[in-house]
Amino acid sequence: MIAVVPVRDGVAPNGAVAAIALAGGRAIMVGSGTRDAVAALEGVLVEASVLEMAELGPARLAATLSPRLIEVDLVVVPASPDGRDLAPRLAHILNRELITGVIRLRNDTATVARHDGRVVEHITIDGPAIITVVPGTVSAPTRPDDQVPVLTEIEPDSSPTSAAPDPDFVELMPADPATMDLAEARRIMGGGAGLGSAEHLRLLETVALALGASTGATRVVTDKGWMPLDRQIGTTGVAVDPDLYMAFGVSGAVQHISGLGTPDHIVAVNTDPSSPMMNMADLAIVADGPAVLAALASRLDLSTGTVEPQAVEPQAVEPQAVEPETVEPQAVKPDAVKLEEGGPAGE
Repeated sequence: MIAVVPVRDGVAPNGAVAAIALAGGRAIMVGSGTRDAVAALEGVLVEASVLEMAELGPARLAATLSPRLIEVDLVVVPASPDGRDLAPRLAHILNRELITGVIRLRNDTATVARHDGRVVEHITIDGPAIITVVPGTVSAPTRPDDQVPVLTEIEPDSSPTSAAPDPDFVELMPADPATMDLAEARRIMGGGAGLGSAEHLRLLETVALALGASTGATRVVTDKGWMPLDRQIGTTGVAVDPDLYMAFGVSGAVQHISGLGTPDHIVAVNTDPSSPMMNMADLAIVADGPAVLAALASRLDLSTGTVEPQAVEPQAVEPQAVEPETVEPQAVKPDAVKLEEGGPAGE
């Protein structure tokens, strides 16, 4: 088994760690800046072959790699945009079964997620195959810090035969955080039931966009229809692995946390300091989620669109509505004083 990892400008895609871990630390790194990518993955890689290619045309790449993969029974590719382009072409050239969306591999059985993660299917692998693995679903084993992967260099084929032409590359445009695949997002702001309303989720989206982050949600939020299903994070939704995860009103249910991967930093905002999400956070803020979002919107000078009413929205303090009730009994005190002042002693 071996992983094939497309690399752009020295950066491996999201899902590279899962693919390499599944392949036991063996990988072919192909693209531009492959040595830099290997250096960044030293704790995961055991054996790496590097193939420098200026452009990642999937048809040419599949034609170049296929002769080296004929003897490999199982080829693992990260389910990144480049990986999803490459995998079916490899399967076609090598005449192999293609299994996509794998979240677990045990012996000869692959577990795949279907229908936005709401259905799990077990597929028996009875021959050579190409599989794509979902980012964040496989953790890399702990290896010694001083372990350096065995590195070999592959000479590029100047004229590989390809049955299908590649599209002409025009421009690589950065992904829009608001619509990009959550599995590829490096910054995510997640909203939970603690935000209380669809309007507060719209505020979350506005603040996230200003911070260059994507928006995610818990299953409770998507079940209520406050956010679409493709924004649901967890084992029954999208498995993510961001650098930064900011959770607002997220309690931290097991199915949500299990799909978070291993973020470098977690910030949690919740009124319950003992919730699982607060316990696993690097920075835990005990506060009302909508109120913190309104303060962030104010600091970011987001005074247009849906933010303006939210910044002064009374509901931002609504979770603290118990305060007037605790003060209300004291409203009788002035009357008691009047009786003492106007009535006889002892009244």
